[in-house]
Amino acid sequence: MLQTLVLQVNQLSGVVPQSIFNMSTLQNLYLGGNYNLSGPIPSSNKSFNLPMLQIIALQLNSFTGRIPPGLAECQYLQVLSLAGNSFVGPVPTWLAKLQQLALIELADNKLDGPIPSSLSNLTNLAGLDLSFGNLMGEVPPEFGQLNQLQVLALSNNQMTGPFPSFLGNLSELSILQLERNLFTGSVPMNLGSTGSFRSVMLGGNYLQGDLNFLSSLSNCRQLYNLDVGVNLFTGGIPDFIGNLSSQLNILSAGRNQLTGGLPATLSNLSTLSMIDFSENQLGGSIPKSITMMDNLIVMYLYGNRFSGPIPEQLGMHGNLAQLVLHDNQLSGSIPDGIGNLSTLTHLDLSQNQLTSTVPASLFHLESLVQLDLYQNSLNGSLPPEIGSLQQIGIIDLSSNTFASSLPVTFGRLRALINLNLSHNSFNGSVPDSYGSLTSLKALDLSYNDLSGTIPGYLATFTDLAILNLSFNNLHGQIPAGGVFANITLESLIGNSALCGASRLGFLPCRSNHHHSSNNGRILIFSILASVILVGAVATCLYMLLRKKSKGQELVASAGMIDMNSYTLVSYHEIVRATDNFSESNLLGAGGFGKVYKGQLSDGLVVAIKVLNMQLEQASRSFEAECRVLRMARHRNLIKILNSCSNMDFKALVLQYMPNGNLETWLHSTESRQSLGFQKTLDILLDVSIAMEYLHYQHCEIVLHCDLKPSNVLFDENMTAHVADFGLAKLLFGDDTSAVSVSMPGAIGYMAPEFGYSGKASRKSDVFSYGVILLEILTGKKPTDSMFVGQLSLKQWVNQAFPGGLCDVVDERLLQDPSIRFMDNFLVPIFELGLVCTSDTPDQRLTMSDVVVALNRIKRNYVSSTAVADPASNGHSTHNGVTLKGSSVG
Repeated sequence: MLQTLVLQVNQLSGVVPQSIFNMSTLQNLYLGGNYNLSGPIPSSNKSFNLPMLQIIALQLNSFTGRIPPGLAECQYLQVLSLAGNSFVGPVPTWLAKLQQLALIELADNKLDGPIPSSLSNLTNLAGLDLSFGNLMGEVPPEFGQLNQLQVLALSNNQMTGPFPSFLGNLSELSILQLERNLFTGSVPMNLGSTGSFRSVMLGGNYLQGDLNFLSSLSNCRQLYNLDVGVNLFTGGIPDFIGNLSSQLNILSAGRNQLTGGLPATLSNLSTLSMIDFSENQLGGSIPKSITMMDNLIVMYLYGNRFSGPIPEQLGMHGNLAQLVLHDNQLSGSIPDGIGNLSTLTHLDLSQNQLTSTVPASLFHLESLVQLDLYQNSLNGSLPPEIGSLQQIGIIDLSSNTFASSLPVTFGRLRALINLNLSHNSFNGSVPDSYGSLTSLKALDLSYNDLSGTIPGYLATFTDLAILNLSFNNLHGQIPAGGVFANITLESLIGNSALCGASRLGFLPCRSNHHHSSNNGRILIFSILASVILVGAVATCLYMLLRKKSKGQELVASAGMIDMNSYTLVSYHEIVRATDNFSESNLLGAGGFGKVYKGQLSDGLVVAIKVLNMQLEQASRSFEAECRVLRMARHRNLIKILNSCSNMDFKALVLQYMPNGNLETWLHSTESRQSLGFQKTLDILLDVSIAMEYLHYQHCEIVLHCDLKPSNVLFDENMTAHVADFGLAKLLFGDDTSAVSVSMPGAIGYMAPEFGYSGKASRKSDVFSYGVILLEILTGKKPTDSMFVGQLSLKQWVNQAFPGGLCDVVDERLLQDPSIRFMDNFLVPIFELGLVCTSDTPDQRLTMSDVVVALNRIKRNYVSSTAVADPASNGHSTHNGVTLKGSSVG
């Protein structure tokens, strides 16, 4: 005789006894909220027999299988609540037979396929929740017949098609949740004409047009939640937005393409607790009227173009918990009144143009959990009051001009897990009080003027996983253990007086214990050290004089970034610069991502390399390229101008190379004109000089590991720049040293030793260079279809050398009228390519030898052409050429 069974919100687990689903008088079954009830529900009519069932609530459990078809016989069923399980398959069409159904809750399962249009037969249906599934297709237009429908929740699916225009005709509809689907088109102007809406959630689709449809929502006087964010809406924010419901609590319109300013009428919405207009293109000043919204808790205006000062009146928002204004163009000082926001937990003013000192009142916000002021022009010292932020977990003050010593009171911040003070001018030693910051997970003090030794207590911090102390004036022993067990060179580089950690290439530390028995040995070591020092100084002087005589540039070329003033560029700026990664700006694609042409807000045209973060190696490629190029100072290397890096997105902002790459010049059908022999020599010399710099003159020995024509780019003067260091490796040792390479370079350019040892050396880059040299001279790729079996590009050239070079040289080079003496020019340069591509590394030249040989060939060529053409007055000439191409890094 049991009619109602209520076992919900307990801790029951396991399979439900089949007998429960075979009770002839049961009307109400509540098993929801146990979380661990599992297994399939009986599907056969013999096992599932609940003829009187009116309510079945199995939500928030772990049931599997298909929605039991036995429910189709429950003619009195009014409520079907199966949300939050693992049911699979389509939404059953047989639900349309259950004419008494008023509520269907199937959200958060694994249902797929389209929504059956037959559900429109359920004329008593008041609530339909199919959110958080894998449903596809359009919303059936027949749903326009559901005149009793009050709740329609389809969010977090893959629904497509235009916005369902009939929704504005459903007079009872009050809750509409369509967010995070694939809906397109504009929103109909009559959406809110019935005045029944209380919550409208449209965010995360591809809806477009302007926001004028909001005027109809002014009829909805009970509206408390409005989300139109993460769409493609354009135009300005209409003034009539202030006419929306006086009960509106949340207004979200972030991540669209809105322009103009914030209307002053926004302050009419006095009940708002959250506004989000982030990541649009809004500008102008932040209106003072916004400070009249006393109930505001969250204000997201980041990622726009707001300018001018931060309104002082913001300090009057007594309830404000999150103030996020980063990535704008705000200027002036931080208002002292912000220190009055006693409930503030998150303050982000980063990536603006703020100046002056930070008011001490800011550090009295005892509820503050996160403080971000990075990438401004804030200066002065940090006041001791910073130790009052007892709840603070994250502080990022990087990329400002703070000076003086680090505040000792930082040591009071026991909850701190992330501290970034990099790219400032802090000096002095790291205080002993920081030994109390045992909760730290990340600490970045790089690019300051800190001195003293590395505190040993950092090795005892068990949670510390990220530590960067690079580019300071630290000295002495590198601690062992803890975070230092796996620390990389990048985290310590730029501190020349550190010692220990031999695996990173630092010198061993001198012992402080002196014993008389070792006096002789110490004397010998001292003499040797003196000899080495004198030799090193002499060598440096020789190299300086040698470079001066060769006319090579030692200092950074014009436009080279100063790493002490290095700042990151925001994701929003990247999106804006590339027109939302438009295909029309795509320059090319590589192994780890795509390269776009972009124009930064200061007008600079750049190439933006966006890494594909779905590839496991992309982050390593990003780190390798930053590691190599951040210290590069050479006219023939591509320059990193900026970068953008977070957990989900990484991009490099590089010099834009308007004349494309060597691959295009050699093999594109649009550029079959000749470079000319002298320009060919210039390009080969540019590349060899760049590689010599990386191998012998860079602060670290760099192996490129992926040298090929597509990675040789040309600026407006057709000067060659070596690019794409995503596979680069650092090498410690002499010419015979090698390093393991997990991802060798391109097929055809890889040295043979990759195949049998998996190791690369400087001679491996020489091999790749030799292949490029032969490719330029012959016009043939090493992967050309003619090279099959045992025949390779090198073997083909070798067979023709020296007498048959006319048969292999690129006919475009032969068209150069200055080539009069084949033996004088082509034989030595072909010979250079053959030696560089020798099978064994020992037989190859060094890049320094290559530079010397090419300079000799060029001098002979210039002298010969000057004699052959007296009108040149001793000056060489070559045809200027331009290519309608683009930079591909």
